[in-house]
Amino acid sequence: MSDQPRRRPSPATATPEVVAITAAGTALGRRVVQRLRADPHVARVVRLGAADLRGDVKRRLDGVDVLVHLASTTLPVDAAPTRLLLDAAGAVEVRSVVVVSSALVYGAAADNPVPLTEEAPLAVTPELEPAVVLGEVERLAASLRDTHPAMGVAVLRPAVPVAEDELGWLARMLAAVRNTPVGDADPPGQFVHLDDLAAAVTLAQSDHLDGAYNVAPDGWIPGEDLRALAGGPRLRLPGRLAEQLTSWRWRAGLSPTPPGLLPHTEHPWVVAGDKLRAAGWVPEHSNQEAFVAGHRPAPWATVSPQRRQELALAVSGLGLLGAGVGAAALVRGAARRVRLR
Repeated sequence: MSDQPRRRPSPATATPEVVAITAAGTALGRRVVQRLRADPHVARVVRLGAADLRGDVKRRLDGVDVLVHLASTTLPVDAAPTRLLLDAAGAVEVRSVVVVSSALVYGAAADNPVPLTEEAPLAVTPELEPAVVLGEVERLAASLRDTHPAMGVAVLRPAVPVAEDELGWLARMLAAVRNTPVGDADPPGQFVHLDDLAAAVTLAQSDHLDGAYNVAPDGWIPGEDLRALAGGPRLRLPGRLAEQLTSWRWRAGLSPTPPGLLPHTEHPWVVAGDKLRAAGWVPEHSNQEAFVAGHRPAPWATVSPQRRQELALAVSGLGLLGAGVGAAALVRGAARRVRLR
């Protein structure tokens, strides 16, 4: 997609626009709708629900100037509604489209630049289904831009979104594994407050931005500082054992974190927000402020260092025991299947 932003006419000559939005009832959606309704250049807000995406989408988009699709807001992330929406948007020739993706699409790797810019290739983790689906969502957005070159198509790739009233699915997944780090180092963390993400969405909508834009405050939180903010123990697991334990807990319904997210707790994937800042975005919350707003202080943070060490050893023993129990269950299941053949 083109990297050149497209901007609306000056306020003195601009015609008020009709904006359609998906996932308007989510924490991010409510913030975006509030901002849209306060904008004198927005004539009307059309809320698109799940039923609308199963019906005549083109009819619902008739007369709409801008489509805002909060694709990554909820789980399960699904590319099918995006395909229907973008096909309909192209058919009725909306002026511009804004799609909210995620920085997850860059993947996590030891050799990732710190930070990643929009020019970095997408490298989604194949085992992480939400990232795979968002990669497909971005492909569909790029296809729309190619077939409708006069249309602005902005794709926003936020860092981990958080707020006081919402610890989103990505933040919850990461929090569930933060206290069992993999490897020898803690990667940096990056968080964007939902208020600031909503401001990014409405900037892309109002100025008809075009291309990919990272959404993140300046900098990031070093791994050691993030560990201190989270108040987590210092337990570490070898990569293979962490993968087995996470996989077992995921299948048993004991954790919200799929094994495919583990590389994102081991390698960096922080992004640069310079391009969006150049377009006029000014976040009000730093990484640290966003993290603290979205995460309640853990009881662990008030425990003395000696007690932390004792509890970490206990947790380590339980983790190894759990992994052993899970592995034994897998072996018994395999043996049972062999006997039944």
